[in-house]
Amino acid sequence: MSQHRKRPEKQTRRTRGLITGAVAVTVAAGVGLGLWTGHDDSAPAGSAQAETQAGADRHAPSQSASAAAPRQSPTPSPTRSYALSTTPRTIPAVRAHTPARGPGWRPAAGRRVVVNDAGLADEGRLVAGELGLTYAGKKDDVRAGDVRLALDHGAGAAPESYRMTVRGGRVDISGPDDAGVFYGTRTLKQEVHGGGTAPEGVVRDQPAKPVRGFSLDMARKSFTASWIEDRVRELGDLKYNRLQLHFSDDQGFRIASDSHPEIVSKQHLTKAQVRKIVALAAQRHITVVPEIDSPGHLGAVIAAHPELQLRSAAGNAPQGTIDISKPAAAQIVDDLLKEYADLFPGSDWHLGGDEYRALMVSNPAATYPQLAAAAQKAYGAGGTVADLTTGWLNDRADTVRAAGKTPLAWNDGFFRGTSVRPAGDIRVAYWTGKEIGARQPVEYLSAGRKVVNYNDEFLYYVLGQPNKFFYPRGQRIYEQWTPRVVRGTTAVSSKYDGQILGGYFAVWCDFPNAQTQDQVAAGVRMPLRATAQKLWDPRKPALTWTQFKALGDRLG
Repeated sequence: MSQHRKRPEKQTRRTRGLITGAVAVTVAAGVGLGLWTGHDDSAPAGSAQAETQAGADRHAPSQSASAAAPRQSPTPSPTRSYALSTTPRTIPAVRAHTPARGPGWRPAAGRRVVVNDAGLADEGRLVAGELGLTYAGKKDDVRAGDVRLALDHGAGAAPESYRMTVRGGRVDISGPDDAGVFYGTRTLKQEVHGGGTAPEGVVRDQPAKPVRGFSLDMARKSFTASWIEDRVRELGDLKYNRLQLHFSDDQGFRIASDSHPEIVSKQHLTKAQVRKIVALAAQRHITVVPEIDSPGHLGAVIAAHPELQLRSAAGNAPQGTIDISKPAAAQIVDDLLKEYADLFPGSDWHLGGDEYRALMVSNPAATYPQLAAAAQKAYGAGGTVADLTTGWLNDRADTVRAAGKTPLAWNDGFFRGTSVRPAGDIRVAYWTGKEIGARQPVEYLSAGRKVVNYNDEFLYYVLGQPNKFFYPRGQRIYEQWTPRVVRGTTAVSSKYDGQILGGYFAVWCDFPNAQTQDQVAAGVRMPLRATAQKLWDPRKPALTWTQFKALGDRLG
């Protein structure tokens, strides 16, 4: 309401072809200039050796003078030196920068992007195209102005980390994995935005959280493929690594299906369009996470299969609620899960599991006796409707796990006091504390569960603002939220930080006509940037909100 990309997956996506890059989205970081006497350019700029040598050069006698000649003060030849560089301003901010003295780097026609591994071709071609450089492929020679991308499998390096060195008129970006190298190119792109200069020195950077996502409800509102592609480019530049597509709900089923074409809405994406989105996302190290919500929110499926609708003893039919006592209900959902497993090659799969209306009544067993009977048949005389629903979730987890996926489910799909326990590898997508029998995040965390933060108090952009949802403000996220603020406004203990994998900013389209898709893009722009900052580095930001917003406006 994770997992680090393996090299073989990268090679697979290469065969799908290159999708060209986006326009640069970045920030200038200038360096001051001054006039000093000469120094030894062979020493690393800003190093103690360079500073010592510069001082020696300013005071040493001329070596060309004869030993018998009178001592003369040398005539200095003015050459340029530089002020100490300043930390680049990017979104998200780099976590560490060691300043140095030097001219920095800026793109120019004819300069090259080179790599030390053919596996970095995608990253190299993308940044070369964005900055107007020449992609020269794998090269060992060094030329002035080069941008060199390198894989460095050094022991102990954090996943998705990178190091960027600007020195001697060149840029070196290295990391233990191609994702980190890609993030380094995003930093460079922002640094030189609008004709700016990448400042001299060394950036060392890595994300705090492995899951940094954007969730889109495209079931209630149809979004065009080009709009989603634009978001992918935006997310990539902000160093997000997940895009969740909620494409099945009561209002629509928005991706073409071969196994059940009868359930697909008139406005939908073709599989070719989805493959293009997935390939574009893979190029930017973003995993596309599908969500087929069940056993609730299945109205579009039920519309084509009314025989699967859950009905109460009184004959009432709660919206979007499938009758999980019927084997055909499990069959159709599993058909869909299996069908889309290849379309979405990433490792994550969201099973939904929220708001099953059979459990949102005071007496589920009396209201839905067929569910109670099925629970007792499956789990004995003490079996409950909550047990049956938990068994449904576990069965769907088995289906996606068989396809190599790691399951995720909404927190209100987990229940207290059941004899059937949710599978241990199902991650908790914690979005609310408003459900019946609401459970605090610490209940999941203390049980050892891994949690992904979708806090509806901060991270929910709900069209039409129903049920006291208000369009989130970037400033509030920036100043008050961290990944440990899982529910409401209070952070959980820091001892659970490692179990909180990250978070998602989510768009929900309860009233789909409340905004156009362009208004949605504009409305989420700064909240997305604020969320990116706090997922990358949850510490108090160095910039004020006013400064951060101005930076976001400047970068576009």
